[in-house]
Amino acid sequence: MATPAPTPRWQRLWREAVRDPRELLGLLGLDAAAAGISEAAAAQFPLRVPRGFVARMRPGDLHDPLLRQILPVDAEERIVPGFGLDAVGDGAAKKADGVIQKYRGRALLVATGSCAVNCRYCFRRHFPYAGETAARDGWSGAVAAIAEDPSIDEVILSGGDPLSLATPKLAELTAQLAAIPHLRRLRIHSRLPIVLPERVDAPLLQWLSALPWPVAFVVHANHANEFDASVDAAMAALRGAGVQLLNQAVLLRGVNDSVEALADLSERSFAAGVLPYYLHQLDRVAGVAHFEVPDDEARALHAALAARLSGYLVPKLVREVQGDPGKRPL
Repeated sequence: MATPAPTPRWQRLWREAVRDPRELLGLLGLDAAAAGISEAAAAQFPLRVPRGFVARMRPGDLHDPLLRQILPVDAEERIVPGFGLDAVGDGAAKKADGVIQKYRGRALLVATGSCAVNCRYCFRRHFPYAGETAARDGWSGAVAAIAEDPSIDEVILSGGDPLSLATPKLAELTAQLAAIPHLRRLRIHSRLPIVLPERVDAPLLQWLSALPWPVAFVVHANHANEFDASVDAAMAALRGAGVQLLNQAVLLRGVNDSVEALADLSERSFAAGVLPYYLHQLDRVAGVAHFEVPDDEARALHAALAARLSGYLVPKLVREVQGDPGKRPL
């Protein structure tokens, strides 16, 4: 009888993620702050955070910018006009199960609903993943929808987080996509190399290296403190696999809403080999209004950033607006 393959280390670490807000605060020496946890918010959108990411948070600091991104709080339960369940029109842009097409030439595959970390500002926190993932029927419907449209030359793997899938599952998908002659590029959007850098292992790198297209790999970090030596190593390994690394961030009140924080993020990401790409204005999904930075303030921050840094370190300030042909510059 064959011996089962060992569980990859990244999957073991993911299973060991912190899921109890009180445990998280205890690890940070913040037990007294437990009264501020929102049980309702945690029930609606559960806490999940890898322990390695927790280790980058500042003990004793309830306002730590990494902690603020993942701790369920009472403000999420406020009903705020203008904040809804589908902030960016994903439902209206559905092309097939798990396939979203908003812009010419590009199709987004919702590869999975799983993530290694649940970010409180997530624009898909209310997304109906149970019936809207491209993995249904072995990817067949999603791949067929792309194959039938010769105008699509770029596929974006998103989610959830596509790297939460095992590498053989990703290889199964890209093997089917490789049979589509009009595809010219692959883009991968993933937060795992930041919050769980152990995901960048040998099988993943082998898969990336063997892909038949140029690959843009877009990671997601909002604060310089999200980078450490383990993330640097993961970024170096990804670059070694031949991918173009970009970072997209979200402008978040209390996390990175200062010129200093944004400049530090750009400098630190570039030092890790990641080019700043987008700085998104918040998508107005229900439960995230306390993170919002007004547009005028966002523009002033971006102008100050441009005056401070070299042009290639300044991400584009954009907002996603339903019906627009691309991200809207601000």
